[in-house]
Amino acid sequence: MIIDILTLFPDMFDGFLSTSIIKRAIDGNKVKINIHNIRDYSLDKHKRVDDYAFGGGNGMVLMPEPIFRAVDDLKTDETIIILMTPQGKPYKQKKAYELSLKKHIIIICGHYEGFDERIRTLANLEISIGDYVLTGGELPSMVVTDSIVRLIDGVIDENSHLHDSFNDDLLDYPVYTKPYEFRNMKVPDILLSGHHANIKKWRYEQSVQRTMERRRDLIEKE
Repeated sequence: MIIDILTLFPDMFDGFLSTSIIKRAIDGNKVKINIHNIRDYSLDKHKRVDDYAFGGGNGMVLMPEPIFRAVDDLKTDETIIILMTPQGKPYKQKKAYELSLKKHIIIICGHYEGFDERIRTLANLEISIGDYVLTGGELPSMVVTDSIVRLIDGVIDENSHLHDSFNDDLLDYPVYTKPYEFRNMKVPDILLSGHHANIKKWRYEQSVQRTMERRRDLIEKE
């Protein structure tokens, strides 16, 4: 898989790309992640990529030309283009699985007061990671990229994500490790029983209970 990220602040991605699972996936040739500075696609001699909004208003708006030029340069027939925006569809684990099967993804990071409306015509998908506003799309693009890369075949053990929260619309069950007792809190005895069928049943019941307590909306879908 190839992921191309268009941003005004490429330095923000240095730590993200050089640590943990993302770095291992890159080193293992499971994914190639390219960070592109939108200013590199500006024809303005000062590399300007934004201007005031027609009709007035606060803040600066990203111009369409540099982003269109970048997408034209990078896209192929297999490319999926994602626009990070608070107005996008809420991001879900199911969508992460779908995207992990794609060959090429371009992610556009918005910034400033917003982006020229015509940029929306480039996108196959508009994504929001929550009902709040950040200074730009860089952090959300990292969230989406991380969620996709960990699902690519061979990046992590498949069993590690088959039981993730939100699979089957349930939150993950509680897990424990040593010591058996810590500050008067003990590991449930069933986890030490060695009875795999009973452990599996207990974990499912715990997932359902936790989901009902914390995210009832996941179960009570229309």
